[in-house]
Amino acid sequence: MSFLGATARKLFKSPDKDPFYEKSPKLLATPYQSSTASFELPSSNSSSSSSSSSATSLSSSSAFWTSPAPSIWSPRRYIPARVRKNISTRQVAVLTCGLLALLVWMLPPPQAWRRQVVHITVPHHITHPYHVFRPVAEPARKHVPNPQQWLEHNSNNRYAVTSNSPIANAISSYGLTSKKPRAALISLVRNSELDGIVQSMTQLEYHWNQKYQYPWIFFNDEPFSDVFKAATQNLTSAKIYYEVVPKDHWSLPDWIDEGRFMNSLEYLGAIGVGKGWMVSYRHMCRWNSGFFYRHPRLKDFDWYWRVEPDVHFFCDIDYDVFRFMRDNNMKYGFNMNILDDARSFPSLWSRTRSFINAHPELIHPEADLDWLLDARNNADYNNCQFFSNFEVGDLNFFRGKANEKYFDWLDRGGGFYYERFGDAPIHTLSVAMFVPKSEIWFFRDIGYQHDINRHCPPNSAHRCSCEPTRIDENFYRLVPLESPQKKPDDTCIRQFLGGSWLEKKSGWSQDGERMFGGDGYHGYELTGLES
Repeated sequence: MSFLGATARKLFKSPDKDPFYEKSPKLLATPYQSSTASFELPSSNSSSSSSSSSATSLSSSSAFWTSPAPSIWSPRRYIPARVRKNISTRQVAVLTCGLLALLVWMLPPPQAWRRQVVHITVPHHITHPYHVFRPVAEPARKHVPNPQQWLEHNSNNRYAVTSNSPIANAISSYGLTSKKPRAALISLVRNSELDGIVQSMTQLEYHWNQKYQYPWIFFNDEPFSDVFKAATQNLTSAKIYYEVVPKDHWSLPDWIDEGRFMNSLEYLGAIGVGKGWMVSYRHMCRWNSGFFYRHPRLKDFDWYWRVEPDVHFFCDIDYDVFRFMRDNNMKYGFNMNILDDARSFPSLWSRTRSFINAHPELIHPEADLDWLLDARNNADYNNCQFFSNFEVGDLNFFRGKANEKYFDWLDRGGGFYYERFGDAPIHTLSVAMFVPKSEIWFFRDIGYQHDINRHCPPNSAHRCSCEPTRIDENFYRLVPLESPQKKPDDTCIRQFLGGSWLEKKSGWSQDGERMFGGDGYHGYELTGLES
């Protein structure tokens, strides 16, 4: 009888049955000590070679049969013994299925996958992909953030949100170095401007916010209509808040002489100052200058990105703008620095100068106002401004003591109603007085257009749908031809950046260019279109 046959006979009393044929778990798990105990060696009459091979076979076989049979895997083995006594296998199975269902629920739905933006990359050599333009002569400090390095390490949508589920987002962000900033996209908009805000929202969601899911907050001086709410809610999966501006923030202050105010409306309208005849525009400028950050809805937020109706966003943005601002200690971000019509705020600089004399302790020790002063015009304000319809800012800066005192100083002087003080020059002067240049950021990489002013970064055909513009493309477009104001020798953005941006071509002169019909601002060595 063969060895296997003898083994089967001893174990199962059936020499014709192969114990592995049916592969029964019960048979494989049966202990075999009693069977192997009565096992007998083959007869000693066999040859020595046969005895040797049989002994070897016996040894290996004996070890196999006496070893414990492998147990079947069960999730119950991971449950503590005291709990296992009170839970059935069926309950374990139901619990496991529930956990799997929860995991599937947290994964991005197919609709979210379909919404991902796919772009065809155009082969193009890019030397500086993030267009980091910094002011020169920044003060030397220890532990200063490096924005260029941050962009290189945190782009490619590293912090993009993958799901609308808070649990899934917490899991996806596990291990990252910082929490999501408390930030929002804000817009002051009327019900009648629905088409304009739909355009702005659609483009910013497509190029950026669908990946980062920051909430939208809309402000209005009257309640929003159901039509407005339904249309805007259909454009984003992020949260949306609809807020009404408090009445005392959108009305004539009691210290304003109404007759003098009406004369101002008539005069500024007659000389052609933009929207100088509109009462609501005065309220809007005042609210954007010093009240928006006081609204109760924004008390739980630290950062804002202002979005106007009827604007265009041209470029895919592959990093979290708010994280960038926070991690690099930035207080204010812009992407156009241009001239404003000086006829709308003739007393702004004199009032600002009197504020500086009254509160010198509030001025930041590293403040730089030189780029805002015209040496040819008795060091008067040169009317340069950060174009504030695109701005990303730190709400805590605007809530700070220095900015609040400055706004109240201007507000009490009546300049929003007796003249037409705008929020753009006021924000510009406030930031210049209370923030060092190293904490102001030029978003050269974000393509943007508001009305006739357009900004498009160079070397960005792979992610932008606009024609690149020179760095000072929009310098004086807001100043009407009939305005008598003097333009500074250098464009606003070049004065802000300084250094090599002010260098002129050899043999060029401003007067010479103007003799041949030029505007006198095309003689710079750098155009901003370089790689």
